[in-house]
Amino acid sequence: MAGASPAGQAAAWPSVGVVLPTRDRPGPLRTALAAVLAQDYPGELRAVVVYDRAEPDLADSDRVRVAVNTRTPGLAGARNTGIGLLGTDLVAFCDDDDEWLPGKLLAQVGALLARPGAEFATCGITVEFAGAAHPRLAGRDEVTHEDLVRSRMVMVHSSTYLVYAAALTGGIGLVDERIPDSQNEDWDLALRAARRHPLVNVDEPLVRVVWGGSSHYARQWQAKADSLRWMLAHHPELAGSPPGAARIYAQLAFAYACLGRRAEACRWAWRALRSNWHERRVPFALAVAAGVVPGDVVLRRLAAHGHGI
Repeated sequence: MAGASPAGQAAAWPSVGVVLPTRDRPGPLRTALAAVLAQDYPGELRAVVVYDRAEPDLADSDRVRVAVNTRTPGLAGARNTGIGLLGTDLVAFCDDDDEWLPGKLLAQVGALLARPGAEFATCGITVEFAGAAHPRLAGRDEVTHEDLVRSRMVMVHSSTYLVYAAALTGGIGLVDERIPDSQNEDWDLALRAARRHPLVNVDEPLVRVVWGGSSHYARQWQAKADSLRWMLAHHPELAGSPPGAARIYAQLAFAYACLGRRAEACRWAWRALRSNWHERRVPFALAVAAGVVPGDVVLRRLAAHGHGI
């Protein structure tokens, strides 16, 4: 591209549209949006902010469109509303409480362009909790469907997603709006994408993800349980992977323990141990079910090391 005009350089790179769904978090949203627009990307870059069950407190600008969710209330509907408004070659997601770090977009677009046939890219993240930062990397340059069945892979995070728009509206499909409370919608999308082609992964921590209860879904245990059971029903391969199934069963045990449904928690914990007796989440679930420790205490102690349940 040496010697090309700025307009010519921009035309040589695919256009990128970023969907930022939001609900009642004006401060973090502005930080997230500013980090997106600050990306040093030579192609066209614009964003759409989609307000879900909330009134907009931003106005349209040169590179930002402001809209309201016109589809199913929730994160999945908001993402799909934004996808429908963009018309760019590539679509990226950024949650309103996350922050893209410098170089994120250029590195991912370059990785996609270097991999013929690839449709979907991710990258590493940095988890921040209580003032400490924990990089979470996949340790590889691609993520397969088998990888995502075996483990949810926390670094394959929605705010890292970059995908060709034609793939979203074609073979992969849009974000599934049937998932209870839009929980695990990003994992479902990644599984469907990886079934077609491995996900290209830039194994650097290029997105800042802050933990600490700001999520609208942080303590919705019934929704967590319902969405996990939805995933098992719609991705039967999950139950066919002993370590993957054990992880989900143990997460269900923990959710039911936090809901005070001890018998259900114990049943799911037993299923987890039968699938993989090494599953590390089972003792936490049983401790919460027995009343030894509150679920929130377990989550805080795990988060302090950059891990979740």
